[in-house]
Amino acid sequence: MSVPLLRPFPGLRPTPATAAQVAAPPYDVLSSDEAREMAAGKPHSFLHVSKPEIDLPPGTDVYAPAVYAKAAETLRAMVAAGVLVRDAKPCFYVYRLRMGDHVQTGIVGGGSVAAYDANRIRKHEFTRPDKEDDRVRQIDSCDAQTGPVLLAHRDTPEIAAAIKAVTAGAPTYSVTAEDGIVHTLWVMDNEVQIKAVTRSFDTMKAVYIADGHHRSAAASRVAMVRRERKCCASGEEAYESFLVVTFPIQEMKIFDYNRVVKDLNGLSPDAFLQALAAEFTVEPSSEQARPAQARQFGLYLQGQWYRLGLRNAPPADPVARLDVSLLSDRLLGPVLGVTDLRKDKRIDFVGGKRGLDELERRVNSGEMAAAFALFPTQMEDLVAVAESNQVMPPKSTWFEPKLADGLVSYPLDWR
Repeated sequence: MSVPLLRPFPGLRPTPATAAQVAAPPYDVLSSDEAREMAAGKPHSFLHVSKPEIDLPPGTDVYAPAVYAKAAETLRAMVAAGVLVRDAKPCFYVYRLRMGDHVQTGIVGGGSVAAYDANRIRKHEFTRPDKEDDRVRQIDSCDAQTGPVLLAHRDTPEIAAAIKAVTAGAPTYSVTAEDGIVHTLWVMDNEVQIKAVTRSFDTMKAVYIADGHHRSAAASRVAMVRRERKCCASGEEAYESFLVVTFPIQEMKIFDYNRVVKDLNGLSPDAFLQALAAEFTVEPSSEQARPAQARQFGLYLQGQWYRLGLRNAPPADPVARLDVSLLSDRLLGPVLGVTDLRKDKRIDFVGGKRGLDELERRVNSGEMAAAFALFPTQMEDLVAVAESNQVMPPKSTWFEPKLADGLVSYPLDWR
């Protein structure tokens, strides 16, 4: 029997009284030191599960077996203490994120591993084996998926109606994080609504991974191993799905992901500006040159902003026409000699809400020689790349607001 594209599950989650204590930033946006500081004096913070090295001696290898064992021990202790409680039946959950005036509301469920393996849950990034291995060990040790994968879907009237009905009632809990983001959760346990949402997702040709490629790949690997271990598997086991939160494409927000470079590849500033003329128009700006649309770029050099415009039309290929690709192919590579964004130490990336002030700071400090501001990649760009079975260049998308860890976890032992 095939598993639905998205199915309900009995979530492991905090009680209304403990939700604010448990909710934590995603494991991969904090260093160990930052997580240790944030979790200090907060014994129920989910950082003790997602960043368990903070409860081991400083300097502990974050990939050491003791780290994963500590995560499992802490998760079990939180359950035993009643901080986290398992729902009695499979449910969907409605998750709303509010960041200032921006609001997005989606569904928490179990995404099908088979759909992921068949590319119906579509990817747009490469993964690194070491990061995959880390998530596999975390899932296996905890016997649960504790970090959600962020998905995007094309909305349907059925899903929208179910969300509207559920959110008309009082939320199960609402938590305001330290960064001001409001995380609100409702439990969808009505069977009619659950069936309508399940059917609606099953009609979709595909949904799209926005963030969480390593968690998705790890879930697939865990399922493969557990299938091999289990005799007479039904195909409906909990490990055949993984924890996802999926939002309507039109509600999601991608921020610009900008670039800073350490040197001008041996060129003087004047020679560098002259070298840009073959591919770009270059106009000085009296203010921060934030691009207003795609194919425009901002350059900050020696305390001066410039607006760069593309001279020649972009190609039709969905990857090559991305602004991040155009900047690399027409400037970073041929002019500055930066050809490998993953490995070259001369380039760094500034994303999210840090904005153009951070670009100025990095250059004015002398740490970097130049900064480039880009127009944000659009959701339809991401979909086009995923539909073409290609991958985006590194550091192409920065999604905000971020999901919280700990509000719902996905146990693997419920069947």
